[in-house]
Amino acid sequence: MFVRGEKLLFENGYGIMSIMSENIGYGYHTMSGADTSETDVIRARTPCAEKKRTLRTTNRRREKRKNAYTADRKHGENSCTAKTQGKEELMNNEFFSFELIKTDPDTGARAGILHTPHGDIETPVYMPVGTQATVKGVFPRDLKEAGSQIILANTYHLYMRPGDDIVKKAGGLHSFMNWDRPILTDSGGFQVFSLAKLNKITDAGVEFSSNIDGSKHFFTPEKAMEVEENLGADIIMAFDECSEYGFTHAQAREAMIRTGNWLERCFKHHEAQNRPWQALFPIVQGNLYKDLRAESLERCRPFVKHGIAVGGLSVGEPKPLMYEILDSLKEKFPTDVPRYLMGVGSPDCLIEGTLRGVDMFDCVLATRIARNGTALTSRGRVVVRNGRYKEDFTPLDEECDCYCCKHYTKAYLRHLVNVGEMYGAMLLSLHNITFLHKLMKGLRGAILGGYVRDYAKEFYGKYGGEGKW
Repeated sequence: MFVRGEKLLFENGYGIMSIMSENIGYGYHTMSGADTSETDVIRARTPCAEKKRTLRTTNRRREKRKNAYTADRKHGENSCTAKTQGKEELMNNEFFSFELIKTDPDTGARAGILHTPHGDIETPVYMPVGTQATVKGVFPRDLKEAGSQIILANTYHLYMRPGDDIVKKAGGLHSFMNWDRPILTDSGGFQVFSLAKLNKITDAGVEFSSNIDGSKHFFTPEKAMEVEENLGADIIMAFDECSEYGFTHAQAREAMIRTGNWLERCFKHHEAQNRPWQALFPIVQGNLYKDLRAESLERCRPFVKHGIAVGGLSVGEPKPLMYEILDSLKEKFPTDVPRYLMGVGSPDCLIEGTLRGVDMFDCVLATRIARNGTALTSRGRVVVRNGRYKEDFTPLDEECDCYCCKHYTKAYLRHLVNVGEMYGAMLLSLHNITFLHKLMKGLRGAILGGYVRDYAKEFYGKYGGEGKW
């Protein structure tokens, strides 16, 4: 429930917040004092009818994309043709399109639907991270139950083990890991620069030593594309150079220019392969320098077909600086494709990013802190290993209906964590992922309902406890 003034809002069966009023069930419902323009009105069809209509539409789209996907993979390179011409051709094909349903006029927060070969994604969306082709400690069936629409896998780690050739032989990541919903793979660029024991960066690419066995490898933009093609994700990222927090303007500019040059090579390679079932996202770099970010965005613009990403943030800089960069880019972003903020996933960053027009997020936070015995709850972080929960036989979060909260207490979870039982990390991981999905669902409903600032304010007011973030 969400209370705004004297009006009580509820969430219907298809994720839209409506006003409970005397005339509920027919006509239209608007926020008190709001304009009744077309974009600010929520249709009040009966949930049952709307659900059936939406299901029919979704099924038709899914079947059409599935058939086209199968035909292209079976018959080769030239079986897919664009449906439209000009700009529309760039933004949509048989496999990908983006519907922007509503933009909040006050904040720029957006609600949309990204159509992909493996299903529709309602945005804004949080993507759990499955680094090694698995979200640590969570079964795929439970991810679906929690609300996961898309997951991320890591190109660098899968290239190292088991090898992208193995994944290709298995039929791609979807078959390999038994996940039939959308998948996104990063380019491996961040890991090459952060995990490799030694690396040498040139305009040609990056020479690095494996973090596993020290073996030598060389990644070029073309090589990164080949690996991602073998992995077979729906969305693939361009190979980029992530400059470190603290880089000088000159250092950051050099990395940004190189990223732009590599993008051109990635795009050229990807287009030559004629794989329309994989959407390539460019990455905006430029460190914390607004002029470099703006320049990078302009260099990306000709290569934006289905989405665009912002990289190199949330890597150690204070959060206000990250928000300043997003503020500087908000009005410059293309409006007809999703915007992806890479590596960001704490509740406050999800809210603040959404308020600045970001559509997609990913982060390992949910599962990483779970393995350390920490939960995200409606009242703030809870460190269940603490002694205060030894005899606390209440649920982890009274407002959560996930499997963990419905069946177990803080005392039991504390016990599992303190004795090192893996089940404790599994339960907390599932809860944390569910929590973030519910947050994003709530933000989406608030955007559609026209009260996203109020939603954020109420969330911040409640989210306290042992530590906010």
